[in-house]
Amino acid sequence: MGAQSELDSIESGPRTRNGIVVALWALTAAFGTYFCMYMFRKPFTAAAFELETGWGIGLKFLLVASQVAGYTVSKFIGIKVVSELHPKYRALGIIGLIGMAELALVLFGIVPAPWNAVCLFLNGLPLGMVFGLVLGFLEGRRLTEALAAGLCASFILADGVSKSVGKWLLGQGVDQFWMPAAAGGLFLPFLGLFTWMLTGVARPDHGDIAARSERSEMTARERWALFSKHAIGLVCIIVLYLLVTVLRSLRADFQPEIWKGLGVEAEPSVFTTTELWVSVIVLLVNGSLVMMRNNRLAFYASLGICAVGLGWMLAVVACRQGGWVDPFSYMVMIGLGLYLPYVAIHTTVFERLLATTRDKGTSSYLLYLADSFGYLGYVAVLLGKGVLAGQGDILGLFENAAMLAGAGGLALLASAAMAFGRSARAGESPA
Repeated sequence: MGAQSELDSIESGPRTRNGIVVALWALTAAFGTYFCMYMFRKPFTAAAFELETGWGIGLKFLLVASQVAGYTVSKFIGIKVVSELHPKYRALGIIGLIGMAELALVLFGIVPAPWNAVCLFLNGLPLGMVFGLVLGFLEGRRLTEALAAGLCASFILADGVSKSVGKWLLGQGVDQFWMPAAAGGLFLPFLGLFTWMLTGVARPDHGDIAARSERSEMTARERWALFSKHAIGLVCIIVLYLLVTVLRSLRADFQPEIWKGLGVEAEPSVFTTTELWVSVIVLLVNGSLVMMRNNRLAFYASLGICAVGLGWMLAVVACRQGGWVDPFSYMVMIGLGLYLPYVAIHTTVFERLLATTRDKGTSSYLLYLADSFGYLGYVAVLLGKGVLAGQGDILGLFENAAMLAGAGGLALLASAAMAFGRSARAGESPA
């Protein structure tokens, strides 16, 4: 029996109760683990840090840039580490990496400002590899889109919750420099529980391999072979991802300042409320692609979702500038527009590319390739903005980035679709 016949036989049969339980276990474990990781990364952004460094840049800009710089270096390291690490060491790696991040937050409270910015660099350095280790438990399955969409929903929701937690701790009288370590400490027990659950997630079965291709560790030569085979299309997707990452990171790290630009002093709960709406919609849209058994169709559908999100984002900015959208609706709708392509790349684009071509590789590797350049671009934006304009009009910067990402991203998607189409006619692509 051929692979496609085996796949049809497997997927036409009834889904067992055991299979549903396994999927829910995996989803809960992955969602919970990465949700907890955010409590070691983002709560500090809820504080104002209204101090001058004496270096022509505000302290908050310096702190954000320092952590993102460490996170960026981590992504480049992760290209090798995440793609080569044996599955049995993933859970231990997650605990070790987040433990180092919490230690850096403790040092952040001890070392005086602005020199404690180095501690946030050390905090970001291990955390950038956590997503790839968690995703490694989920990829290469018939339910990968649904599971990965749930994983992505965790960081959308956690981004808002972490700020709410940070604001709450500040309201309880916790010093702004000790608040990040306190927030991480609150979630250490939950991190241990969910990471233990990840160790119980079974490897993909024969049906998964038949449907999506086998995923295994990669050597440097195998990584280069995969990239060079689809170089033009992948470069377009990576540049698109860079643009969306810069926009998403600006919204995440400077959300309180964006709310002020909209004329609103945001309450702690609003960060969670907006992200809850965004995460639910994005989860439903991107997770629905799991119902597409045809890998080629799902691949191009994911590019279509990216295009819809970018076009929506341009329309939302125009409506806000025309005075047709209230601040809360604006934050939800702009988040929806930027997260649709961001999450589609995480859940489906690379996953279905490999599923169709059957090339040896992992979506974790391709995602880290994109992530590394995405965060490198964000560091450049932060440093350029900080040096040239100080801590100025964040809303204006954000909306300029949105228009660039929207227009440029649509052009890149068209180029990527044509590149993969040409490869298809040459017998090399996902089409």
